Amino acid sequence: MNTLRLQLRFLVPLVITLVVASYLALPLMDRLTLRWFSRDVNLRGELMTNTMSEPIAEALKDPLGLRLQVLFNRVVQDERLVAIGLCTLDGKLLRHSPAFPHDLDCAQARNTAGQKDPQMHIEGGSVHVGMHAVKADNGEHLADLVLLHDLSFVERRSQDTQKYLIILISGLGVIIALITVVVAQFSWRGWVSGARALLRGEGLISPLMPPSPELAPLAADLRSRLRDLEDEYRRSLGPETIWNPERLRTLLRTQLRGDELIVVSNREPYIHENTGHGLSVKRPASGLVTAVEPVMRACSGTWVAHGSGSGDRGSVDKHDRVLVPPGKDDYTLRRIWLTEEEEKGYYFGFANEGLWPLCHVAHVRPVFRESDWQEYRKINQRFADAVVAEARSEDPVVLVQDYHFALLPAMIRKQLPRATIITFWHIPWPNPESFGICPWRQEILEGMLGSTILGFHTRFHCKNFIETVDRYLEARIEHEHSTISFHEDTTFVESYPISIAWPTEATVATWAPVAQCKERVFQRLGLPADHRIAVGVDRFDYTKGILERLHAVERLLEKYPQWVGKFSFVQVAAPSRSSLEEYKAFQDRIQNTTRRINERFGREGYLPVHLLAEHHESDALNELYRAADACMVTSLHDGMNLVCKEFVAARDDERGVLILSRFAGAAREMSEALIVNPYHVEETADALHRSLTMPEAEQRERMASLRMTVHEFNVYRWAGRMLTDAGRWRLRERIEARVQRHQPGVG
Repeated sequence: MNTLRLQLRFLVPLVITLVVASYLALPLMDRLTLRWFSRDVNLRGELMTNTMSEPIAEALKDPLGLRLQVLFNRVVQDERLVAIGLCTLDGKLLRHSPAFPHDLDCAQARNTAGQKDPQMHIEGGSVHVGMHAVKADNGEHLADLVLLHDLSFVERRSQDTQKYLIILISGLGVIIALITVVVAQFSWRGWVSGARALLRGEGLISPLMPPSPELAPLAADLRSRLRDLEDEYRRSLGPETIWNPERLRTLLRTQLRGDELIVVSNREPYIHENTGHGLSVKRPASGLVTAVEPVMRACSGTWVAHGSGSGDRGSVDKHDRVLVPPGKDDYTLRRIWLTEEEEKGYYFGFANEGLWPLCHVAHVRPVFRESDWQEYRKINQRFADAVVAEARSEDPVVLVQDYHFALLPAMIRKQLPRATIITFWHIPWPNPESFGICPWRQEILEGMLGSTILGFHTRFHCKNFIETVDRYLEARIEHEHSTISFHEDTTFVESYPISIAWPTEATVATWAPVAQCKERVFQRLGLPADHRIAVGVDRFDYTKGILERLHAVERLLEKYPQWVGKFSFVQVAAPSRSSLEEYKAFQDRIQNTTRRINERFGREGYLPVHLLAEHHESDALNELYRAADACMVTSLHDGMNLVCKEFVAARDDERGVLILSRFAGAAREMSEALIVNPYHVEETADALHRSLTMPEAEQRERMASLRMTVHEFNVYRWAGRMLTDAGRWRLRERIEARVQRHQPGVG
């Protein structure tokens, strides 16, 4: 039954096509047949006229015209010739045969003969009218001969042609139908067997046997769908071995067992503040603290940091140490004290007016002062002395964090030559030409090459650093192994993209539903329920692209006026380094731009830009992330930028769109975001419009993939990879030491 239906699908259109073809072909054949016979009759008339010209010329000499009449009567005995007439040059009918129509004169005959279809209807049927010149031997035009040929034979032959054509088309139809039935039968069987082969996996995980090209597209579609299902399944399972605090502790017990760990950072993991109700302890929101603290708690290590809290001095012992976390006392926090003058020169001066703009291509000129450099060296040495004082062994593992301590690794190496020093540079590294403007470039490079392992966010920054060393120092560089040998010490340069701690199930359980988050945020900002919002979360810093972001929002409202009154941009900008002139001027520009956009597009009850220039706790930011339709991260130059990863982690509903600058390190691993050039205002505005109009299915696909990436490549993996490399490095050094002891003449 299925085969018959399949055959009918072919046969019915075929029959219809043949009928239509016959209907169109028969009239065409009639016209062609008539045209062919008309041409033949004209040629026959010319031949007859040429043959009769001499007899007609002789007959015209008879004054009575009897000879001409006899000639005409004899000629019309031809079965195809109906009548014949002779016209004089002045258009008078001189003689004609008996059957010549009485109402046909010479003028009418001439007119009919000159037509495309020279036929007329007389009593006996249709005739072909031809008029031919009769000429004497000398070429003189004597008269015109009118010939009326019978066309009944043409109709008979046309009927025969139609009959043969119908027989031909019918025969072809029968043959094609038989072929179609046979082909359909075999095709159906082939498709059934091919589909069964696909269900067995042939063509999907192995080639079709035998090869079936017509099934290749179906196999490709099935493979694509299976890959989609596999991706969804893997997303639901997550990574096989996820990095978490417990895995970090296991790593410490296996690869760094018994090794001492010391962390050095400018920011401390716990801050003691004096309040009106006594001493309070705060834990700053820091990815570094989140990643490293589980390791510190597992090995009871020491964390050396600047004591910046108002209650820090009152909470330490006589050696400036305090056990943390409060109540658990898992590791030691050693605080370093700085005077206001020292902090101004070391932190605000050289670190943030010199190195920060030097390493960020944000078109802000770095400022280098000799006094700031001296303070920077002095504070780095103070931290190095503290590390040496805290070390309980000759070969501790020291984690040095960020650009505040570029000189520290070499200072520690000088006093603890067997230490494993891991330095992580949290900001970009510029190209050699840009770095070359630093007056103390050689001292900084030599200080960083005191590291055993030197980490950056991306391979691009690693490449820049190696090229900078190659430009300004005499060092041996092995590009294949990414190592630099300087003064008999070797530094391994590698990329370790930092991330965030993926929220635990317990944490997610405390989150309010997305609808509730929207309601709270909209109520707080005075927005209607159907409003659309995009968010930006940054420090007040010229490298974050806040000004370019605002220009993109302004362009969006210009180019797509339908969003005026229906869309607002919410910018959270925590004040930062406000004592620096460049930062104060930048904050003023942001305030003025926000005011101008609101005055231009705002109206009563509607502000296109909400600038929240205050610090927000992590819970408030998470609520804002969950309420937003889009998150804009438009850094002009950034090592990584964790805001984009925080936004992705907050969207367990798999909604929302991430707009990410191509100049942020995160863009290299978060390709499913809408990647933009923040300097290109038009491109960023279009990306913002696209995010607000993106279908939910596309949002889910992009966000699900982003969440899988951030979940797997979390901050514990960042720390774990560095510590794993440190463990391998230390193992190699110990093996080399044992080999040297066994060599003859050594020891």
